[in-house]
Amino acid sequence: MELTKQDLAAMSAAYKKAEAQHIAEIAVKANGINASSEREVVSVTDNPFVFSIDVDDEAVSNQQQSGRCWMYSCLNWMRHKVEKDLKLPKGQFQLSQNYNFFFDKLEKANLFMKSIIDCADSDINDRRVTFLMQTPQQDGGDFDPIVALVEKYGVMPLNIMPDTAVTKNTAELNAVLNKMLRQDALALRALVHERASEEKLNEARLTFLNEIYRVLAVSMGEPPEKFDFEYRDKDNNYHVDRNLTPLEFYKKYVGIKLEDYVGVMNLPTEQTPYGKLYTIDMTGEIIGSKRYLHYVNVPMDVFKAAAIEQLKAGEPVWFGCDVTQDADFTKGILSCNLYDYEKMFGIKWTMDKGERFVTYQALPTHAMLIAGVDMDADGKPIRWKIENSWGTEAHNKEVGHQGYFIMDDKWFDEYMFEIGVRKEFLPQEYQQVLETEPEVMPYWSPFNPEP
Repeated sequence: MELTKQDLAAMSAAYKKAEAQHIAEIAVKANGINASSEREVVSVTDNPFVFSIDVDDEAVSNQQQSGRCWMYSCLNWMRHKVEKDLKLPKGQFQLSQNYNFFFDKLEKANLFMKSIIDCADSDINDRRVTFLMQTPQQDGGDFDPIVALVEKYGVMPLNIMPDTAVTKNTAELNAVLNKMLRQDALALRALVHERASEEKLNEARLTFLNEIYRVLAVSMGEPPEKFDFEYRDKDNNYHVDRNLTPLEFYKKYVGIKLEDYVGVMNLPTEQTPYGKLYTIDMTGEIIGSKRYLHYVNVPMDVFKAAAIEQLKAGEPVWFGCDVTQDADFTKGILSCNLYDYEKMFGIKWTMDKGERFVTYQALPTHAMLIAGVDMDADGKPIRWKIENSWGTEAHNKEVGHQGYFIMDDKWFDEYMFEIGVRKEFLPQEYQQVLETEPEVMPYWSPFNPEP
């Protein structure tokens, strides 16, 4: 299997005959791969920002340098209802991502410690222990985790607990927390090996969590237990509601029945047949919550129909996709026809969606909101309106259409993996699946939002 000089000579000779790639070489070396391969026909002109069903035009938020897209998109979904119900001016209201992020970090630390204790008798090089030690916690998440956080802790307006320098760029915080948790893990493993009592283990866990809480409070501020909600509506009328807890605010001003919403995925692989419920081992960060990470796997036509029905009902749709594929962030276009790598390099792509997933080529990497869809005369979707959480400008360049993107329907088929929708929009056969015992996917699954 050695790569010989003869092999290299043959490759060089073949390239000398590839005249089309010689032309491409000039462009790619000067401009880069994507800029050189982008098709001219895929443009803003060919993808007008107009949709036959359009439910949301709120000003986009900005997650800054953090991995909180799953949280932003879900809170923006809730924010949409608050803005609509209270007739708030566009762009003047958001829910505090910092507030829920605080408890997300604390709950993840608690889950990590429990998992470390559960597998403490395993060798330090055991795959499960290695998985935990590699990334004790991080920013990522999913639909069920943010729902569980809201159900336990509620929500609050952004102005009550705004972002800090740390939450706008979380790399430093994650480095500190992970260093602490790895150290805590060694101490907890030692206690287990000494056959410490459950009381002793719990005492140590709470001591370590107290330190985590302190770091979070210094970095993010301590979450207020009560606050006043003041606002002016579109008619400039003043309103105030005093001394609310975050849960009281959620129940009174958001009021979405979260138990009616479920995670739905489209994962066409041999290992994940349709019509089954799935969860992932070592997830479910809020210990004791009835809400755990789970998805019902459905064919794309069912998946797509559920999203459209929720849009028709006037609600945006939370979703997870692979935004790293075939995307032009400046133009705000997600399109399978965007780049012609095959012609430029003289290669051929042959993997389907399932094959891309199992080889880690395409994974759920980002969460956003579906804010609308454009349908043809036969009721088939053409393109989708997407609300992102990257702000409206980055590196002195506009991001999409004031932060919104256009997703063509083919891209939807190939790179959309999950949505959070009202279960009533699923056919009865899939609603019944939600009552079954889930199959547990391994913690190393590419679908795991907490690697």
